[in-house]
Amino acid sequence: MLSLDWILRSADVRPDEAMVIRHAYVREHEDSGLQGIHADSTDDEILYYTSRQSATQRVFPVTPPRYWIVFIREDGGRARFWAVVENHGEAWNDGRQRAFTLTVSEQMADLRNRLVIGWKSPRAWWINGGTAAPYPVLEIADAKPIPFPGFDGLVLDYPQLQAVMRDHRYASWRTALASVKGIYLITDTRDGRHYVGKADGAESIRQRWAVYATNGHGGNVELRNLDPSTFRYSVLRVFDPATPERDVNEAEDHYKRALDSRRWGLNRN
Repeated sequence: MLSLDWILRSADVRPDEAMVIRHAYVREHEDSGLQGIHADSTDDEILYYTSRQSATQRVFPVTPPRYWIVFIREDGGRARFWAVVENHGEAWNDGRQRAFTLTVSEQMADLRNRLVIGWKSPRAWWINGGTAAPYPVLEIADAKPIPFPGFDGLVLDYPQLQAVMRDHRYASWRTALASVKGIYLITDTRDGRHYVGKADGAESIRQRWAVYATNGHGGNVELRNLDPSTFRYSVLRVFDPATPERDVNEAEDHYKRALDSRRWGLNRN
């Protein structure tokens, strides 16, 4: 099986000169206290987040190596490659946090958001390059854009939703979802219960779904204690951004009644 070792050496990155990081979507980093990253974070935000680390020696290496191979956590023990960054040294250290001067390298640039490896150390968010070298390559995705299927054909499971919110192949999907507000449906495929939600006011469906991609529940009490891995997302009706809010509210109420999602589903009101 193809391993990360072969990928690194093909890019002239020696595993013993690298560390491998797997970021997760979190509100706040548990070690540094920094604001976390989410499914819609920009590359600049991810780089900034990577550059700030805890000053506690047990948390982060005292002298980290030159190359940091950065991945983003996915479900099922997977990690998707974000970028190789080059460490130019520590910029400051206040005893609690450290900042490093990092630049994104062109090494492995053709594999960004395409390479997926199996992550065998679920409790570790960084490991030495030599330890990660034998990790298996699970996927090298097609780099071609994926056509948007239209709102009527849009049905996503949770991993797909996360991919749509950050993978460059889905750029046209994000554009389409950002252009409308409307009514959407979340189905828990374990028991078939429905949750009818809306994106209205200044919020587009893309903005609303980006929150779900980040934390799984979107701030909804009804969904907060459920496992989003079995959720399925679809669009019931879209509206032009200029549509009055009362029209969106009426449509939401209609679908809640039609699907009986208050009595048998996940809606509380």
